[in-house]
Amino acid sequence: MKITAEWRVYILGATLCVALTLCSRNFGDRGGPSFMASLTLAGIVYLLAVREFFATPIFPRRVVVVGLVLAAAWNIAFLRVPAGADDDIHRYVWDGRLQRLGYNPYLVVPSDPAVKGLHTAETRNLNNPDLPSPYPAGAQLFFRAVTAIHESTFAMKIAFVVCEFAIVFVLIDVLRFTGQPAHLVLAFAWNPLLGVSAAALVRRWRAAAAVALGLAIAVKFLPVVLLPLYWKRVRIRDAALAAAVVALLYVPFLNHGRIPIGSLGTYVQSFRFNGPVFAIFDRVAPPQLLAGLAVLVGLVTATWLRIRRATPEGSPDLFAWPMFAWPMAASLLCAPAVFPWYLLWLLPFLTSASTLLIIVWTVSIIPVYVMWHLRALGHPWGSLPGWVMLLEYGCVAMTVAIILLRRIARPAASRCSTD
Repeated sequence: MKITAEWRVYILGATLCVALTLCSRNFGDRGGPSFMASLTLAGIVYLLAVREFFATPIFPRRVVVVGLVLAAAWNIAFLRVPAGADDDIHRYVWDGRLQRLGYNPYLVVPSDPAVKGLHTAETRNLNNPDLPSPYPAGAQLFFRAVTAIHESTFAMKIAFVVCEFAIVFVLIDVLRFTGQPAHLVLAFAWNPLLGVSAAALVRRWRAAAAVALGLAIAVKFLPVVLLPLYWKRVRIRDAALAAAVVALLYVPFLNHGRIPIGSLGTYVQSFRFNGPVFAIFDRVAPPQLLAGLAVLVGLVTATWLRIRRATPEGSPDLFAWPMFAWPMAASLLCAPAVFPWYLLWLLPFLTSASTLLIIVWTVSIIPVYVMWHLRALGHPWGSLPGWVMLLEYGCVAMTVAIILLRRIARPAASRCSTD
């Protein structure tokens, strides 16, 4: 009896749900054997599921519904996991709390004895306590809004899950408008602001697209590399409106008329993790220059895509959605630190086989969690073991080679068939 594509997706989805649920139960030992085994299984199953999504033109609507229910199930499993002592979410709560108490998170250093009384049980052990916040103004206002409702790491996690569900609806709308199958929403991910921006651009809601991109940059600096994609797709007044919105977001944090950057400079100067390209050139060039070059790589990639894939006025940008992933991926590849969760920004745009290389990277990066396990065993935080880097970027390199070989073989096969 042959198993249909629909049932293969159900089996893969159930396996993924079990694997991620097991992973959530071992989250306290990130990088440990049980955690890595379940997460690796989840990564392999995800790749197999993506293959089914791209290979099958259409699935019944019930596949999408069942898939989203399974996704909700493992989200609930992760919601129940207590935040780790050094998880960034403690910083989010701290930044929101500071704002509500009338302090500027770009100026206050958490370890300062003068602010000891401002801490709660959840913020007392946040990571990098000797540095002020590095997060942009849009993110800061999001933290403040969440803590105004309830000041806890659990409330912050609930807010992020709400963002995930928001991106689901955005993706469904984009897929419907561009004529793509709805089941590709099962490759969804996190950031609603950037998703709203891309969706608005696809629909040619130009002012909304420009403002949403501005908001996305105000939440995370990475989307700034997407600016060339908006060239001649938004009007000058729309771009001006977006710039004004971003400027207004920073007004509450101005320090004597200066735009605050918090510990962003320290991040560029000192933070290094899983960034092989940056590490190679770090020995011969200042980190500030290399960080600028990482941004430049993303901008150049976006410019090349904009020129190469120009769309006639009035026609839908059917290619635009997956195109958003490439400039950000190129910039991340050259960044000083590439943590696994940085790739979450790319996932909403991986709805085409053209992004297969990035899809593989989102799975091959899983072994870097070994560093957390090594630190728990007493090893100092530092460079990843060589085999981890080889596995992560070797898989990406192998995928590049396979794609190139297939492209070379395809014209040769066509010529043979015509002879």
